[in-house]
Amino acid sequence: MSKLPLTIQQLQEQAPVLFTEQPHFQTSDKYHFVSSIDVINELKSHNWHPVSVQISSVKDEDKEGYQRHVVRFRHFDDLLSPKENAVELLLFNSHDRSTAFSISAGIFRYVCSNGLIISDNIFSSYKIKHIGDRANDIHIAINKITSFKPQLEHKINTLESIKLSTGEKEAFAKSSLELRFPKHLEVDYKDLLVPHRDEDQKDDLYTTLNIIQENLLSGNVSGVNKETGRRFTSREITSIAKDKDINQGLWEIAERISSIKVPDMALAA
Repeated sequence: MSKLPLTIQQLQEQAPVLFTEQPHFQTSDKYHFVSSIDVINELKSHNWHPVSVQISSVKDEDKEGYQRHVVRFRHFDDLLSPKENAVELLLFNSHDRSTAFSISAGIFRYVCSNGLIISDNIFSSYKIKHIGDRANDIHIAINKITSFKPQLEHKINTLESIKLSTGEKEAFAKSSLELRFPKHLEVDYKDLLVPHRDEDQKDDLYTTLNIIQENLLSGNVSGVNKETGRRFTSREITSIAKDKDINQGLWEIAERISSIKVPDMALAA
């Protein structure tokens, strides 16, 4: 992921769907079209700049240019003076009814290029669902996330201050298995705790969260299919929806652990 904002030309090359000007023909007359590039330009005017984009693959060719997509934004302050962790804004949209327009909060961790997505239970993503006063709704969403940014930065510091024992880290890993693997796939949960860099040789909750997230999403986790007896190796998660589900599920587990470890610590935003 680039540390510099993506230019309009780069966005056009990587994701033409962002520039689609009308909804898919199968949508109804009541469908409220939200132009992604218009939202991107609005966010830029509020000092949030696009740094990455991902689009879903399509099975039906006529959905090409209308499919689900997500754009991650970083604030000008964090682009100017990068920190170890940067709060991000995520724009989810589609033009074929496959996903509602929404703006969520996330975190980018420079040391491993991980992109976390905050649980909706902690930060209620602002879903517009292609209806209503788009300009006003987006303005509210932008203000909401901008005001949430300092609280989220404090939350990261809090999670970094909570130390976990070996047993607690293993319990976190066990709880996270179901986010990626159905019950008939048997995986050694300890494999999810293997760090990929020296900087992650730590025992705090935030680092553990990132290690597990990276292993679940990047693949290369081996296991056995209990129904067939065959061994398998997980693949990298490329689905936007699955990536979001795993990220938010992990964040919720981390929040539960923090409430057990430090009950009096106010973590809710």
